[in-house]
Formats: sequence, structure tokens, C-alpha cells
Amino acid sequence: MTMLNKDMTLCISLSARPSNNGTRFHNFLYEALELNWIYKAFAPTDLAQAIAGVRGLGIRGCAISMPYKEEVIALVDRMDASATAIDSVNTIVNDDGRLTAYNTDYSAIARLIERNRLDAASTVLLRGSGGMAKATAAAFRDAGFTEVTVVARNESAGRALAELYDFAWTGDAGGKTADVLVNVTPIGMAGGAEENELSFDAAQIAAASVVFDVVALPAETPLIAAARAAGKTVITGSEVATLQALEQFVLYTGIRPSDEQVLAAEEFMRAGA
Repeated sequence: MTMLNKDMTLCISLSARPSNNGTRFHNFLYEALELNWIYKAFAPTDLAQAIAGVRGLGIRGCAISMPYKEEVIALVDRMDASATAIDSVNTIVNDDGRLTAYNTDYSAIARLIERNRLDAASTVLLRGSGGMAKATAAAFRDAGFTEVTVVARNESAGRALAELYDFAWTGDAGGKTADVLVNVTPIGMAGGAEENELSFDAAQIAAASVVFDVVALPAETPLIAAARAAGKTVITGSEVATLQALEQFVLYTGIRPSDEQVLAAEEFMRAGA
């Protein structure tokens, strides 16, 4: 293992509930490619100060997770088109103190929709209204989905997201069913008050064909476990984490690992989940 040294390039992640996913994925690839880099996850107590630290300490890259994907916009110097299009940031690249924001969540969701051959004629219940929900909604819209209902208790944010993509909105999904269920909230996330809860109920899971949970920690959320038990096609947050982290890695380093290296990094990441 590479020892810490003064010449190391540092990348970090900022999240209210940090996991080891990004840490294991990126550090595995740094080691495999013999890069003098290191990656560390943080839970900031002050986002503005954390971003100032990225700039002032010359931290090369910074991943942004819930709930900071929109708040961080005011703290960067430039928005790449990938972030501007959905007003949401999950990646910051530092070029000599100039911070550019990107969004690799969108491309990850779009790739998984394509990989799983989801039918654009399907009905969709999409639960959530934050930055990740924006990326998810945009990916479904761009894949040709029109029968999408945004489920969000925050009426202002929920309606705004739905109207942005010409989708429907509801504050309560009770009694509603769809072909595809998508959770883009912290429900089911380890460490939270709702970690043991389902974002959709048993009847909704039974009526669906595909269940998609963007929560990556734990790898098997209560929603995914219930969907597997019901024999549904599942798309997991760890799949999202791998795809978006790969594009972050490329943005930070300028290197695209081989498919074999990415697979090995993904397996290493999941082993520590």
C-alpha cells in the first residue's frame, strides 16, 4: 500500500452520512494504476468552510452527496453544462483554485435505464424532490418516459420538479401503483431515522415490475430486499455509485480505467458496504 507523503493528491467527498463506497472505489483504482493519490470521506459541519478548504488546500476533486447538491452551487466558480442543466452538483474539480461543478449522477441513471432496457411506456412513481431527484427525473424524461409522477411531501419542491419535466405530482403515494418504482430519498439509508422503513409499501412493490433505489448504503436497502423477495427486477444504489464514481475518477485524474479494473474496484467497494 502506498504510504502517505507530502506529494500526494487528495480527493474527498462531502455528505451528511458518509459511506466507504467512494473511498474504497477510488483508492482501489489509485493503487491499481499506481497513482500517488488518496481519497477521504467527510461529514462537514459547515459546507461553505469545507468548500473553502477544497480551494485553499488544493484538493483536486470533491464529490457532493445528499443534502448538499443544490446548496453547493453558490460556492463554485463555474457550472459545467451537466450541472447547469439540472441545477444539481455531485462533483467539483479544482484547477489551481478555480472550482468547476459537474453532475455525473445523470449519466449514471441514464446508463442504468438503458442497461436494464426499461420500457419508456411504463408508468413511474419517483419519490423525492432534491438534487438527486432532479438528475433522476431528467434521465427518465430524456429516455422518453412521460407517465411519471413525482411523490414529494414538500409541495413547493415537488410541484416545481414535476412541472420542470412535464410530470405529475402528488404529496402522498398511498394507493397509487406504477410499473417502475424509484426511491430518491434517504428512506432506507443506514444511519438515519428511517433506515428500516420502506419508501413504497408492499402493495406497490407487488404491482411493480422494476424497483430502483438510489440509496447506496446499505447495498441491500429494505426496499431492494423486499423487491427481491417479491421477484422484481431491481436496480440498486451501489450500481449508481459505481457509474457516477467512475466518471468522477476520470474527471479528477484524466484516466479512464479498463473495464476489468472498474469491475475489480466495484467488487472491492461492495465488499466493504
